[in-house]
Amino acid sequence: MSRRIKRANPKPRARDERKEGRPHQARSAQKAGPRPGGKPGAKPQRFAGERAERRAPEPAPAKPVEALLPTKVQTVTVTADENNMRVDRFLEARFPGLSFSHIQRVVRKGELRVDGKRVDSKDRLEEGQSVRIPPLKLDAPKVPGALSEAAQKTLAALKDMTIFEDDDVLVLNKPAGLAVQGGSGMTRHIDQMLEVMRDAKGQKPRLVHRIDRETSGCLLIAKTRFAASHLTGAFRSRSARKVYWALVPGLPKPKQGRISTFLAKEEGEDDTIMRIAQHGDEGASHAVTYYAVVETAGNKLTWVSLKPVTGRTHQLRAHMAHIGHPIIGDPKYFNIENWELPGGLQNRLHLLARRIVIPHPRGGVIDATAPLPPHMQQSWNLIGLDATRFDPIENAPEE
Repeated sequence: MSRRIKRANPKPRARDERKEGRPHQARSAQKAGPRPGGKPGAKPQRFAGERAERRAPEPAPAKPVEALLPTKVQTVTVTADENNMRVDRFLEARFPGLSFSHIQRVVRKGELRVDGKRVDSKDRLEEGQSVRIPPLKLDAPKVPGALSEAAQKTLAALKDMTIFEDDDVLVLNKPAGLAVQGGSGMTRHIDQMLEVMRDAKGQKPRLVHRIDRETSGCLLIAKTRFAASHLTGAFRSRSARKVYWALVPGLPKPKQGRISTFLAKEEGEDDTIMRIAQHGDEGASHAVTYYAVVETAGNKLTWVSLKPVTGRTHQLRAHMAHIGHPIIGDPKYFNIENWELPGGLQNRLHLLARRIVIPHPRGGVIDATAPLPPHMQQSWNLIGLDATRFDPIENAPEE
C-alpha cells in the first residue's frame, strides 16, 4: 500500500522518465502523440517511441492515477445490518479497498473513534453508534470479472430452485439428493453453490437451518448479516413454523397426535442414527412432533403432515419409525420386516419440507411452499392422492 501511495502523483524529471521503463514511456507516448508539422528529428518523442517499440511491443496497461482514492474525514452510523460486527470487519465491509495494515494503523493510532472514544479492532459495534473515520487511501474497487461457465450454470441452478427472494432472504426448493452442507467426499452442495452469489463486499448468503440430503423442499437462506441474525433468532425462539409431508405404510392411530421423546445419536461403524433415549441419557435431547393424517390409500399407505416443534437431527424420520409408521424409502429408519414397496413407487425418501412460515427480518411474514418432488408426485398420482386437499396440521398446536 505504501509504495502505491508514493506513486499516486509522480513528478519525475524528464531524464528519470526514460529510465523508469515501459509503463511510463507508453503513457508519455500515448499522451504526447505525433505533432502535426513537428520536426522529424524531435528526439524526445521519437526516442521514447523507438524505445517503447523495441523494449515492449505490447506494453502492459499502466495503473491509472485515480486507482488510489483518497477519502475525507467522515462520520457514519452503524446500521442494523452491521450490529455486533467487529471494528475491523466493519471497515473491511465499508471499504473493500482498505488493506489490513491500514485498518490496524488507523485503529491503533486512535484516528478512528466510536461515539468519540478510542476502540480496539476486535471491539464490536452496536446499531446506532457513531463512527468517525479518518482520511483513507483506497484501491479502486475491482470490477468483477465475468462468471465462468461452471459458475453461470450454478447460478442458473440456484435461480431455478428459488421460491422466494428479496434483498434479505432467499428460499430455495432444494431437490432430493443434494446436500445442504459438505461432508466426507462431498463436492457439490448448497453451501458451496452459494459462493457464486457473493456480493460486491464479498458477503456470501448464509444457511440458517438445514434439511437432510434426501429430503426435498423449503430451505431458508439469509442474504445479509442482519437477516441471518433475525432468522436464526426466530428458529431459536420457535417462532418459525415448518410443515412436512410424508408417505408412510399403514394408518396411524389416532389420526392426529403428538410424539414426544428424547433422542440421542448412536454412532455405528458406517453411519450415525438417532435412537429413542431416556431423560438423563448422555447426549439425549427432547423432541416434539405433531402429526395429522391427510389422506389414505386403502389403509395401505397414508399421507401424513408433520409439524416439528423442535429441530433435532432426523427427528421426523425417527419419530415416525417410533410409532410404527416409518417413512417410505427411508434407508436408515424403515424397520418393517418383509414389507414390499407397492409397484411403481420409487424406493426414495418420501419426505418433503412442504412449507415454512417465519417473521421477515424487516416486518411482515415469509410464507413459502414447495411442490412435491418428481418421485413423490409420481407416487401421489399412482395411488390417487389429491395434493390440493386441506392440510389438517393447520389445527395442530404451535408448542
